[in-house]
Amino acid sequence: MKRDCPYHLDRFAAENLLSKIHEFEFVFMLHLMFKVLLLTNELNKVLQKKDQDIVNAMGLLDLSKKRLQMMREDEWDSMMDEVSLFCGKHGVSIPKMNEDYSNGKSKRKRSNISYLHHFRVEVFYAVIDLALQELNNRFDVVTSDLLLGMASLSPVDSFANFHKDRIMKLAEYYPSEFGDKELRELNFQLDDFIVYAQKFNSKFLNLKGIKDLAKVMIETKLDQTWSLVYLLVKLTLIILVATASVERAFSSMKYIKNDLRNRMDEDLLNGCLVFCIERSIF
Repeated sequence: MKRDCPYHLDRFAAENLLSKIHEFEFVFMLHLMFKVLLLTNELNKVLQKKDQDIVNAMGLLDLSKKRLQMMREDEWDSMMDEVSLFCGKHGVSIPKMNEDYSNGKSKRKRSNISYLHHFRVEVFYAVIDLALQELNNRFDVVTSDLLLGMASLSPVDSFANFHKDRIMKLAEYYPSEFGDKELRELNFQLDDFIVYAQKFNSKFLNLKGIKDLAKVMIETKLDQTWSLVYLLVKLTLIILVATASVERAFSSMKYIKNDLRNRMDEDLLNGCLVFCIERSIF
């Protein structure tokens, strides 16, 4: 485009882009983002699967956070070596890290920080911290406890993920349903239930999810025998329904705000604006 495009502005834009690509800062950011995305790639793939293995997903979440933290603490030097090697191979100038950083808008205007501080603190640390913050915000302690508790109740592979402590933690998030007395009783019910389901009743074999577990418990009248276990199963199903309902609600809101708004008659919209302006609503 720089050589052959007939339009001056497009040639100028191409030339400007080429110059940016050949700057150290662009190369550094490219390597940094590739590494950060690589460390979270397996978690990303697992979370997009329809048949999610929540236990494995939470394990990969912890692994991703730990690897990002290790990268922050120990991998600055190795990354700088990689970037410098790439720059040397492709003829990209490497700034002297002890010199004052210039932001590129004006080469004459210098800042009060060095290139080393800029790339290490303002870019390297900042990007990793942002990735860690995003993971922590989306998967806080409560969310992780709920997900792991739900996964521990799953009957898949003959309750392969059964974990009583995680299930008890899940119950603790429902204090109106599980007081101290109910928690003690649930603790005993879980011990009896898991032995019975795994050893004494073939109907619990080959179940595909929590919904199937609820059906079998009702069919066998075990919802009455282990009523607190069944209550927790019901609450787990409600979590899934509530999540789906919220997603549908947001989808409907998006439709109303975007699609329907775009179809509004222009005169009506202008009339609303005039009305608001006249009454100083804005």
